[in-house]
Amino acid sequence: MLPTLPGRPIFRGIRSAHRWMGLMPLPESWRASFTAWGFLLPALCLISVSVLVPAVMALVMSFSATGLDVSESLRFIGLANLRRLLTDPMVRQVLLTTFLYLIGVVPPIVFGALSLAVLVNRSLPGIHWLRGALYTPVLVSIVVAAIAFRWLYAENGLINGWLATWFGDVFTPIGFLTTPQLALPAVMLVTLWKGLGYYMVIFLAGLQGIPKELYEAAKLDGSEGWRQHLDITFPLLKPYVTLVAVMSSIAATKVFEEVFLMTQGGPADSTRTIVYYVYDQAFAELEISYACTLGLALFLVVMAFTLIRVVFTGDRQLI
Repeated sequence: MLPTLPGRPIFRGIRSAHRWMGLMPLPESWRASFTAWGFLLPALCLISVSVLVPAVMALVMSFSATGLDVSESLRFIGLANLRRLLTDPMVRQVLLTTFLYLIGVVPPIVFGALSLAVLVNRSLPGIHWLRGALYTPVLVSIVVAAIAFRWLYAENGLINGWLATWFGDVFTPIGFLTTPQLALPAVMLVTLWKGLGYYMVIFLAGLQGIPKELYEAAKLDGSEGWRQHLDITFPLLKPYVTLVAVMSSIAATKVFEEVFLMTQGGPADSTRTIVYYVYDQAFAELEISYACTLGLALFLVVMAFTLIRVVFTGDRQLI
């Protein structure tokens, strides 16, 4: 029988050595960690190749002069693109248009989605069908939605047809997509139609997580009807409101498909947003390095919205 010290085997050091030499199994927590990282490694490699590497290349190209010819060597130009960005009048215009788009889309989406979530958060016959109907626009392709709305907005489309029926021969068709004052609101409506159902589901998940006992206690205290929503629902949904506001702000800042499919930035650049301007500089003007600089500025704006969510929700995790 092997000699032992009181309560401890004399071969404890040998066990430690064996563990480091791989002769003994690793602790369960270590094996679980290695297994998890093993499954995550392919995803991390794909993200690095498809996201991180292009992002670093775009950062390098924003300080260089380059075109579409990838065989051409990069020529360092320093802050020339940044100075051009700060003095470009079109940048100021597209930033203003993007800001107007954000202001016109985010508040209606937040309040509209929250109102719809409160309305459908009831145990009524057929309520699931109503929720599904409100979510259906999210499933519709943006291409199909743009074609449908172009038909609605056309001078011989459905809306002008209804108005002509009501007002008769005195009615002049309205150019919703050809009038600078109407084109941007017309495109905003497509974003609202597509986004309300999606954000409604987020609010609905938050509403169903609120204990019913809180409403019962509030009722005993004399809080009924909409007063309960002011006292209980809205304060408890504050993190969801912040999340939806930030997500919709980021989406509105990066809007591209609706503009590309419906107006191509017109008329008179009234719907040209920052992302569409990046696309125009890269693939129409072939100013690749300047487009990368614009993309870097857009990335900083999106990061600012993300930091706003972190600050206002008190959550230090970005996910």
